[in-house]
Amino acid sequence: MFFKNYVEDGLVAYMKIKEEPNLDKLINIINVAEYEELDLVTQKAYLINAYNLLVIKEAVSAYPVASVQDVAGFFDRRKVTVAGMDITLNDFEKKEILNKFKDPRLHFVLVCGALGCPRITDFAYQPEKIEEQLERQTKIALNDPSFIWFENDKAQLSQIFNWYAEDFGNSRSSIIQYINQYRDTDFDENISANFYNYDWSLNSTSTAQKNPNVPANAARYIVSSTIPKGQIELKIFNNLYSQVVARENRSTFFTTNTSFLYGINRRFNLGFNTSYRRVLNSGIPSSPFDVINAPDSGNFRQGITSFGPQIRWAPKPEWQNFSIQSRLVFPIGTNLAGGDGEPYIDWGGPSLFNQFFNDRSIGTRFSLFTEFGLHWEDIGKLSNGRINQVSTPLTGILSYSITTKALIYTLAQFTPYYRIPFDYFIQGGIGGKYQFTRNIELELLYTGFTNRFLLQNEGGAATYNIGFRFNI
Repeated sequence: MFFKNYVEDGLVAYMKIKEEPNLDKLINIINVAEYEELDLVTQKAYLINAYNLLVIKEAVSAYPVASVQDVAGFFDRRKVTVAGMDITLNDFEKKEILNKFKDPRLHFVLVCGALGCPRITDFAYQPEKIEEQLERQTKIALNDPSFIWFENDKAQLSQIFNWYAEDFGNSRSSIIQYINQYRDTDFDENISANFYNYDWSLNSTSTAQKNPNVPANAARYIVSSTIPKGQIELKIFNNLYSQVVARENRSTFFTTNTSFLYGINRRFNLGFNTSYRRVLNSGIPSSPFDVINAPDSGNFRQGITSFGPQIRWAPKPEWQNFSIQSRLVFPIGTNLAGGDGEPYIDWGGPSLFNQFFNDRSIGTRFSLFTEFGLHWEDIGKLSNGRINQVSTPLTGILSYSITTKALIYTLAQFTPYYRIPFDYFIQGGIGGKYQFTRNIELELLYTGFTNRFLLQNEGGAATYNIGFRFNI
C-alpha cells in the first residue's frame, strides 16, 4: 500500500511522506531482514522494492531538495543498511542487484529519484508476478515519448543505454534491437542514436511533470535554473538598438553578446561572457539596419569590446527556479568611451553585472519570469567627481506556451541609474521563442524604448533582437 499511497503518475509525494513517516517500518525491515535464503525470483522482487524504498528514504531525509545530486555522496558515499550490511546505493544497485540477476529490464524498474529515470510504479513488485511486471514496465518505458523519441533523423535515447551499454549488447545496433523488442513502432536498425542529457530533477509530485501533452515551455521562460553537471549552455544574443533625436540624428548600436556556461555541478555553473559591437551615428533619413552593413558614410566603429568570467549559482537547493548570475567584464581596446573623432562604443572601465532570476508557473501554459539586477558599470571612471554608474534594472516577462516548442511573451523593464543627475530608461515589448530541438532554441524580441534624454529632445528608440541558445 505504500507505493499506492505516495506515488502518483510516476512521481513521488516526498513532502507527504516526510509529514507521515510510514516509511520507517519498511526501512527497518530492510535493515535487518535476511534475503539470501529466499529463492532467486523472490529475491529479485524484494531487492527491486528495497532499492526504490531506500532511494525514497534518502531523498525524504534531505527534502526539500531539488535533486538527489544536491545531496553530497547520495549514491557513492552515504551508506544504507541492507540485511545488517552497510552499503552505498551504487554498490547495492550494481553489485547486489544488477550483477546478480543480469537482467536489462531491471534498468526500467530501479528508480534513482530523478525525472530522467523511468517512472516509478504505484505498486510493489511481487514474486508471482515479477516476469509480467518487468515485461510491462519495460514496454511502458520504451514507448514513453519523454524517455525515448525520434528527432533530427536520430533516436534520442536515455543515458541509461550509454552508461549500461554492455547490458544491452554494447553497440548501437544491439541497443536498437533490444529497444525494438518492446516498441510499438520500431526504429530502423541502421538509425543513428544520440544520448540526451539526463534530467536529475527530483521525481517529486511538486516538480513539473514531463508530460508530452503539456507544453514543454509552460513552466518557465528557460532562464532561471542552473544547468546540470557536465552540461554546456551557449547563448548568442544579438541586440540592435537605434534612437532618433530631434528627427535629425540617428545613433545605432548592434551588439552580439556571447555567454558560455559549464555545469560544475547542479548548483554552480562557470563560464565567460564577451561582447562584439558595431556603432553608427548618421543623419536622417537612414535605417537602423545600416549599421549591419559596412557603412560608407557616417561615424562608424566596430570591435570586440569586453570579455570576462561569469558564474550562475543556485544558493538554495529547494528554490528550484531561483538563481543568481554574476559576470565581471573588462574592456578590450582603447578609447572605448569615444573622443578624438571616434564615437562611443562601450564603457572604458570594468563592469560588474549581478542578476537575480526567478520564475513561477501559472497553470500549465503561463509563466512569470522576474529579474532584479544590481549593476556597477565603468568601475573606477570618474564623472563630475563621482564613480559612475550604478543601476538596478527590474524586469518582468509573462510568457504563454502555444505548443510544446513555441511560446510568446510580453516584456516590461524599468532601469534607474543612480548618478548625478538621476536617470532611467523604460522599455516594453513582445517576443517569442521556438525550440527546433531540445538543444537548440531561437528567440525574437522587439521593444520600444525611452528615457529622460529622449523625452526632452523629441526622440524615440527601439530594439530588435534575435538570439540562439544551445545546450550540449
